[in-house]
Amino acid sequence: MATVFAAQGAAVAAVSTTVPAVKERLALSPLTMTVLVVTVALSAGVGSFAGLAVIRRVGLVAAMRAAVLATAAALLLISWAPSRAVAAVSYALFGMALGCIDVSANARATAVERHYGRSIFASFYAAWSAAGIAAALLTAGTAHLGRPVEYTLTAQAGLVLALALTVRAHELPTDSPLAVSAHEESRGDSVALGRGLWGRLAPFGLVLLVAYVIDSTVSSWSTLYLHQTLDTALSLAPLAYAAYQVGTVTGRACADRLVRTLGPVAVIRAATVLTAAALAGLAAAPAWPYAVLAAACTGLGVSALVPLCLASAGRLRPGATEAVLARMNVFNYAGVLAGGAAGGILGSTGHFRLAYAIPAALVLAGRLQVPGSCGWSGCDRLGCIAEQARAS
Repeated sequence: MATVFAAQGAAVAAVSTTVPAVKERLALSPLTMTVLVVTVALSAGVGSFAGLAVIRRVGLVAAMRAAVLATAAALLLISWAPSRAVAAVSYALFGMALGCIDVSANARATAVERHYGRSIFASFYAAWSAAGIAAALLTAGTAHLGRPVEYTLTAQAGLVLALALTVRAHELPTDSPLAVSAHEESRGDSVALGRGLWGRLAPFGLVLLVAYVIDSTVSSWSTLYLHQTLDTALSLAPLAYAAYQVGTVTGRACADRLVRTLGPVAVIRAATVLTAAALAGLAAAPAWPYAVLAAACTGLGVSALVPLCLASAGRLRPGATEAVLARMNVFNYAGVLAGGAAGGILGSTGHFRLAYAIPAALVLAGRLQVPGSCGWSGCDRLGCIAEQARAS
């Protein structure tokens, strides 16, 4: 399981940290590069629902393996694209593959967590972040050696392909009702979702949307922010992304234990304060070392939000987790779309700092009192997530 998350993390890092180099190689304008980033988000949303059909036809493990292989192929196409049109198609294919990985890997991880009956979901995302660090450092290393982006992305594709070859089917023990439910889910059995599911998903989705606005803004544009706004060399600019992933892998490695020890409420609320402060620091950074440190703190703060939301949402319909998570991906990619587009537009007009100041305000707004779908009038969004996670 962890290798699938690692493959996705490496692929996302490969694309995110090569944005400036691809932009220069194809002579793309900032607006065109923004359109390509948005294309990835839109096609990933489509791929998320297309992944449901693949899962129901061939099963979760086969769908994960196929999607990771498609991701490696897309990286190769991006690296050697001879024209802008081919690059656009390649980015779209990349997004489709990511969407399929999202729904299949998260569904499987939810089933595993439900079977073992304890918080382990964040550990899978720790593998995602660890691979992202490795891919970002690979980009920085090849840039330092003066290698063109074609060779960088080819090496990244090789890394993803190697991880794809390690994907294996490991059946859960079938000696409990939970394991039987997970086994049925892996075969893609149809389960009625019932009415009102979107309403119950709303509080999870709102937090997930904000988390992915932050993730997309840091992941997609931090390299260009350091290179363009802070006048950082191309060999050093990917370090902000690497630092962000160091923060997320550290937070996710500790998140499961903290949730079991302190409870989800304390973990999530502390994470929101740290995230807002770190984003403000990133926006105000006077030089690249400060931006790298702020990016690391941002990753540490936001690290627990995504896995906790997805794990809790997946428990709403235990027999149809993949269908629930496909719907959650609507919020996921809406956040990626908003963060990627806003960051690119602000960056192209010379206002990259606002791209990090605005998400800081969104994080604090998430604590505003609004009616929650959990049925508790006046609960705050993050508290609603935490209490539902605890209840489930």
